[in-house]
Amino acid sequence: MFNIVLFGPPGSGKGTQSELLVKSYRFVHLSTGDILRAEMRKGSPLGRKVQTILEKGELVSDEIVTEIIRVFLTNHGDSEGFIFDGFPRTVAQAVALDDMLKRESLAIDVMVTLEVEESELVARILKRGETSMRPDDLDLSVVKNRITVYNRQTAPVADYYNAQGKHVAVSNMGTVEETLHVIKTEIDKRISR
Repeated sequence: MFNIVLFGPPGSGKGTQSELLVKSYRFVHLSTGDILRAEMRKGSPLGRKVQTILEKGELVSDEIVTEIIRVFLTNHGDSEGFIFDGFPRTVAQAVALDDMLKRESLAIDVMVTLEVEESELVARILKRGETSMRPDDLDLSVVKNRITVYNRQTAPVADYYNAQGKHVAVSNMGTVEETLHVIKTEIDKRISR
């Protein structure tokens, strides 16, 4: 089983690249954002709690997200591997993920950070908001806060995986296809080891 963390700020293209990688490798795409939005659509107690947090542009607690991931991994234990998209978002979540995987004799094989200039991130998110109708993507102050929160709380996760020799930074300022090619090259190098 091969496991990849696809990392980057909001609007960096994680969802797009994840979809393409799933087609190439038959990995299971695990998007915490998708899972949390599904809970919000259901109107579950968790969904209502998450909605309040996301409307402010803040992060959902480590405890909530880690439990969601644990259940997801248990339900998809027969996959070829996972693409973790939007998780881990804190070093504490990265440690918890490593512990969960270690119990199953698994590990994260590579973390790929998609790098995009901040002005481009803002433009992409606002444009996405026009079609997705996600309130958190339509409010410029919320978008900017999400990027600030990412830089402050989430970006240090790259250092955690870099210390393990598992981190690769990839520019996503070019075409979708160019970025995909670079990511696949990094995955293929590690799969063939």
